Amino acid sequence: MSQSASLESDFPAPAESQASILSTLPDISLPSKGCSPHTQLQIDLLLLALEALELGASEHMLAMARQLGIEEIIKHRVNLWRLRCSNPWRRSYTRDYLSLNQAKALVIIAAYRAKELMVIIRQLLLAEQQMREKNLPIDNHFRLSEYLERFRAHFRSRMNSRRAKVSAYIASEEQLNELALSLLNKLLFCTGTRGMQRVWFSLFDGEVA
Repeated sequence: MSQSASLESDFPAPAESQASILSTLPDISLPSKGCSPHTQLQIDLLLLALEALELGASEHMLAMARQLGIEEIIKHRVNLWRLRCSNPWRRSYTRDYLSLNQAKALVIIAAYRAKELMVIIRQLLLAEQQMREKNLPIDNHFRLSEYLERFRAHFRSRMNSRRAKVSAYIASEEQLNELALSLLNKLLFCTGTRGMQRVWFSLFDGEVA
């Protein structure tokens, strides 16, 4: 099977039913309250990386939700923002829990957006590799520097610096860059064969039997 055919099996055609799209990710046994804060944190960070990759990312996410027929879950900008504020690192943390379908919808949107941005993601990761091979600072590459700068700015403006882990990232530009690059790798992984499903399971590592 060709890689393009494999990708098509992971990414059903747009405009399928909500149930069909959500079923591309396996059900996970969750506590009655919903996803754990750790899972919610990881999902929001994936979306934060997408925001650093393209201007107007939230609008693209909402358009993707409509295209995929999951606009009943991701209804509008405020709704998307509230779902993302389930991330306990956020300044605007709501202490809410994502339902299984809400978590699925956000991960599916992230994976579909990553697929559309795959060329850019590959270019940035290749640039990182080239900079490291030449023993040059990764910020020396203009496009990579632009992504990293936007990610750092988004992280610092939206995350609560009073959280110890957030404070540690904010204090270290190098750690923030490494986080941004690890998220790029995860987004690229989403675009591969069964990648979206593997990333989905990784969000619950150590939390389910």
